Amino acid sequence: MYQYDAIDQQLVKERVDQFRDQTQRYLNKELSEQEYLPLRLQNGLYVQRYAPMLRIAIPYGMLSSTQLRKLADISRRYDRGYGHFSTRQNLQLNWPKLETVPDILDELAEVEMHAVQTSGNCIRNTTTDQYAGVIADEVVDPRPYCELIRQWSTFHPEFAFLPRKFKIAVNATESSDRAAIQVHDIGLQIKKNAEGEIGFKVIVGGGLGRTPMIGRTICEFVPRAHLLSYLEAILRVYNQFGNRQNKYKARIKILTKALGIEELRSRVEAEWQHLKGKENTVPDAEFDRLQGFFTEPDYKTLTDQPTELTEKLSQSAGFARWYERNTFTHKKSGYRIVTLTLKKAGIAPGDATAEQMDKAADLADKYSFGELRVSHEQNLVLADVEQSQLVELWEAAKEAGFATPSLGLLTDMICCPGGDFCALANAKSIPIAQQIQEKFSDLDYLYDIGELDLNISGCMNACGHHHVGNLGILGVDKKGEEFYQVSIGGNSGHDANIGKILGPSFAEEEIADVIEKIISVYLDNRTQEEKFIDTYQRLGITPFKEAAYAKDN
Repeated sequence: MYQYDAIDQQLVKERVDQFRDQTQRYLNKELSEQEYLPLRLQNGLYVQRYAPMLRIAIPYGMLSSTQLRKLADISRRYDRGYGHFSTRQNLQLNWPKLETVPDILDELAEVEMHAVQTSGNCIRNTTTDQYAGVIADEVVDPRPYCELIRQWSTFHPEFAFLPRKFKIAVNATESSDRAAIQVHDIGLQIKKNAEGEIGFKVIVGGGLGRTPMIGRTICEFVPRAHLLSYLEAILRVYNQFGNRQNKYKARIKILTKALGIEELRSRVEAEWQHLKGKENTVPDAEFDRLQGFFTEPDYKTLTDQPTELTEKLSQSAGFARWYERNTFTHKKSGYRIVTLTLKKAGIAPGDATAEQMDKAADLADKYSFGELRVSHEQNLVLADVEQSQLVELWEAAKEAGFATPSLGLLTDMICCPGGDFCALANAKSIPIAQQIQEKFSDLDYLYDIGELDLNISGCMNACGHHHVGNLGILGVDKKGEEFYQVSIGGNSGHDANIGKILGPSFAEEEIADVIEKIISVYLDNRTQEEKFIDTYQRLGITPFKEAAYAKDN
């Protein structure tokens, strides 16, 4: 993973000192709330319902075991002993004291971490596939390109105060999209042209929130040397023409729709002509330098399916389930990608205690070269596990609460913190997640249902990505009471789609039963090997809607 040099370390340390002074002046009432607001936001500090929330950057989801142990230690000493991993592959602390935040940032800097640009109207954490670098079908490893974008966008003066927040995601596999690039302000699909040159298909204007939209292709192929100048051209057009009067209409998706993709493309191309081939052109030597941080670890020469693995698969149904659901094919023979699920029943999805973070760091050291990844689905990933060690790892993961064999199933849900923490939320999300976990606790039933994405958001800001869940749940306020709207048919992959709302919202106590009714329609009507989303697309919304609103006898 990327290692700070002296300049990186100096920049982060100076930023900590600067924010310490700003915070002290605010506490001394030398800065007003309005003056302090943009300063704290660009250092990842929110004011939530009951306490501040600090969002810590985990660039493109990569963590060392040392960094994760530091996060565990900070959560113990400055918070309430746990953290929340988010859909942007970051970590959130929900209970720090305002006056201690500069101390937290100072300690993060010791392990090459920060909270810069995790909030505010700037370019946020660039995200990518959690299996980057170890999955066999990727065009190239996307992480060096994510790092390039991170270095370019961090502290970029022209993009420090954009009309609204800005999110970029990068995907490098043609068979799947685990980075959801079509619902980002800019999505980048790495590809090769006929000459074998690396470049990017650029998608613009995607996003969720109050007005969900699927992005449009603005350029089919930007050569990698010109990536930054093309991104800068898009950002300049957005900075100039984005709506700054109404924050609900300020995202680039609204500008894209208002102008139309052809007009936006024309303006971006005109701007690009001023930038292309100049100082933002990236030489091959720089790509080589960045790639040098993401070299392969010291893999052994191994063979697939060692004896201890095949024997355990035949002897233990529990292990076989976990292997089937929570591990993934590695590009190297004899290795396996392993997901440590943070979806144990009764625990808020994405939450990890300090003890669990320490344990995950230990597992990374012992089984995966001391590195972890945070997934878009709020889980942790060990990317390089020897197949001969999977049984031993499974036993350790069970003890730590990481081995729920539900990856990709209904209870592996995405869920925002909701009204239990967030001041913007209209309703609680976590109790809904727990209600559904209890209703679908039978693993045989879960496995019979098969792959299904369920996403939950506590408000229209859509931090839980409910719009692109095969089933989505949105918390709404009805005269001071919490209700929940259900949508169906969303998807975040290559065939991305916004789900359709079933109809009127449901009371909290009805939600799990409504989900069960919808699932029953699927089970009664599916063809062999047909996934939920396929059955929905074949049948349409009507039978699911009729079942959801049918009165029980």
